[in-house]
Amino acid sequence: MENTRWVIKIGSALLTNEGNGLDGELMQRWVDRIVALRARGIEAVLVSSGAVAEGMGRLGWTRRPESVHELQAAAAVGQMGLIQAWESRFQHHGLHTAQILLTHDDLSDRTRYLNARSTLETLLDLGVIPVVNENDTVVTDEIRFGDNDTLAALVTNLVVAERLVILTDQEGLYERDPRRDPDAPMIREAQASDPRLAEVAGGGTRGGLGRGGMVTKVRAAGLAARSGATTTIASGRRPEVLEALADGEQPGTTLLADTSLYRARKQWLAGHLQMKGRLVLDAGAVKRPR
Repeated sequence: MENTRWVIKIGSALLTNEGNGLDGELMQRWVDRIVALRARGIEAVLVSSGAVAEGMGRLGWTRRPESVHELQAAAAVGQMGLIQAWESRFQHHGLHTAQILLTHDDLSDRTRYLNARSTLETLLDLGVIPVVNENDTVVTDEIRFGDNDTLAALVTNLVVAERLVILTDQEGLYERDPRRDPDAPMIREAQASDPRLAEVAGGGTRGGLGRGGMVTKVRAAGLAARSGATTTIASGRRPEVLEALADGEQPGTTLLADTSLYRARKQWLAGHLQMKGRLVLDAGAVKRPR
């Protein structure tokens, strides 16, 4: 089987004990499944939530703080436990992990973008599992990604992954809010560029631990599609979800990519022209004709 590459984003609700720190048993299940994917020729880059929730647990906080500095402090404390938890569990399988903390500036500057990509490619070549998160301790409201869904999409562009898997506590994207309409049909498949998806996702909610909601997942799918990746939004409550995807099934919602892949420069521009904040072009990019 020819190697393929997935970016897998796991939300806080799937990693924590209802906000009381990380759930080691849940994390071990994800590790076992990611290792099983590797055995099938699927390289995985993990975008992991959970740092703030773990920090809150360690600090004895029961509610997510609103202050940016308190959030940064919680993330700094929690990041230690998050990476230790992933590393210790992957080591049971003889695998190493690598912590990758990114900010918007890291991916909007051409040189830093290329450096980040080279590092990730080298880690994957070495058989290491990259664990990516936003560098919450240094970002501000003006430059932060805002959610790990967007970060996962940009990492998908960065490593030219074929698939972005966004695992959440929802079954997928529905035509209507399933909390208000239990008979609302799920959208099984659509084009990621379909503008109707943003309207449908607008009624979604965000969890108490994470920053994202269904809107951010749809936007992330649109970003990932611009570099040719298909996005799956599915429930991480179903233990077999990654295996089902590897078997060719379509659990949850599948948002299809554009048909043509962008070259490396176009991938970078496609992702970051959609983001707020400054875009820094190097001299070569400025002079190069389109």
